[in-house]
Amino acid sequence: QVVLVESGGGLVQAGGSLRLSCAASGRTFSTYTMGWFRQAPGKEREFVATITSRPDNTLYSDSVKGRFTISRDNAKNTVYLQLNSLKPEDTAVYYCAATRWGSGASVAGLYDYWGQGTQVTVSS
Repeated sequence: QVVLVESGGGLVQAGGSLRLSCAASGRTFSTYTMGWFRQAPGKEREFVATITSRPDNTLYSDSVKGRFTISRDNAKNTVYLQLNSLKPEDTAVYYCAATRWGSGASVAGLYDYWGQGTQVTVSS
């Protein structure tokens, strides 16, 4: 069982930045591929980024590539999502998730554990 808790969301102006964190319970964090997804009102949950462990291979959706950066610190059982150059269309609840799947895990159905989400609102 893995419990995930996100933090770091908030209200920011367009062009601004935020750093989301996701803290995981348990001693096996380093064995999981971690992902970030988001869901805007009235829309389906969509893939944002994923990172494997040892090595840290990353994959991003086209909509965030070059603006967002996913990283992890296995010693702290934490995965991060740095959000730069934010746009109003980035407004959503952001979720972190964990899976045993390897690299390229961009489908929500591959993930076994989910956090409760953190709201990111970008004003124009």
